[in-house]
Amino acid sequence: MEHRFDHLIIGAGMAGSAAAVALREAAAGASIALLGDEAHPPYDRPPLSKALWKDGKEEDIWRPIAKAGATLQPGRRALSIDRAAHLVRDDAGDTWRYGKLLIATGGTPRRLPFGADIVYLRTLDDYHRLRRSVRSGARMAVIGGGFIGSEIAAALALNGCRVTMLFPEATIGARAFPKALAESVTAYYREKGVDVRAGVTVKGAAGAALELSDGSTLQADAVVAGLGITPNVELAQAAGLEVDNGIVVDAHLRSSDPDIHAAGDVASFPAAALGRRLRVEHENAAVTMGERAGRCMAGQDAPYDELPYFYSDLFDLGYEAVGTLDARLETVEQWVTPYREGVVYYLEGARVRGALLWNTWDQVGAARALIADPGPFDARSVRGRLPAA
Repeated sequence: MEHRFDHLIIGAGMAGSAAAVALREAAAGASIALLGDEAHPPYDRPPLSKALWKDGKEEDIWRPIAKAGATLQPGRRALSIDRAAHLVRDDAGDTWRYGKLLIATGGTPRRLPFGADIVYLRTLDDYHRLRRSVRSGARMAVIGGGFIGSEIAAALALNGCRVTMLFPEATIGARAFPKALAESVTAYYREKGVDVRAGVTVKGAAGAALELSDGSTLQADAVVAGLGITPNVELAQAAGLEVDNGIVVDAHLRSSDPDIHAAGDVASFPAAALGRRLRVEHENAAVTMGERAGRCMAGQDAPYDELPYFYSDLFDLGYEAVGTLDARLETVEQWVTPYREGVVYYLEGARVRGALLWNTWDQVGAARALIADPGPFDARSVRGRLPAA
């Protein structure tokens, strides 16, 4: 069967759904379709490792896709893009002709090189699968000490599970946080009852037992891994679009083909405030980028010129972060209460490249402005630029 739409969106996640709603607002009479490879309609992804473990209210996660008045085709995967014919083929044998196309295909979780029964927490079905294993005293192994690993370890512990964390670094958050803060977070998790095994990785599995790098084994009722994702660029590559750690787009989210846009986890966009390209995997970027892409596809001048932020919940700790969080940069710490409330600045080349707002709220806009400021900044001049309370 052949379908024809003014605007076709491949990917029915946060970016794709935001684009569809924006398209409808900008082009009331346009025809819009979304192809999504999941069986579910679009939903918010952050609750999978955050809110759903606190309140379990799945009714709150669904995106407002009905506002788009779009044709939604769930459970359908795009297989190829014919740029010359403006045509997409899917895995059901249908073809979809488009005027403008948005690729919002997200990413695929990185997997371990052995066939253990591991939940890679990415989708609502992954959440359901893990949720079925949760009960008081259940033994849970969490592989990864980064953003997702630390969030899901806290969530499982708060639900009465006996949690063991395994990761190669010396501390939780070692790649993002200053050393003393990362050490404090690691100690905090241990105080909360999490068995943190820093510097220990998984080498294999035998039944319900994980074989660890220190020669020991770990029995687990369920294993969940948060190892990051790789962007789903295969369609773009096969179609001959420019790809470099994501689909390369300009400020208006156009790819190397002016009739094809990209947004969300899969897009590599110019971040003017940082003077380089970024590809990020956070809610704010997905939703805002999708909204701007939709408006641009409808012919509006709506560049994506916002530096994205992200947030996390770790037991009673929480933070928002803007820009680049890289522990290899120079870090300047400004604490109201050490490791409980404050700001960390990330400096490089006399510029602020990132800001970590640790239990410090309503400062994202000010942090964006500070990162855009050409400076110069050093440890003395930057400290106190953002209020820490």
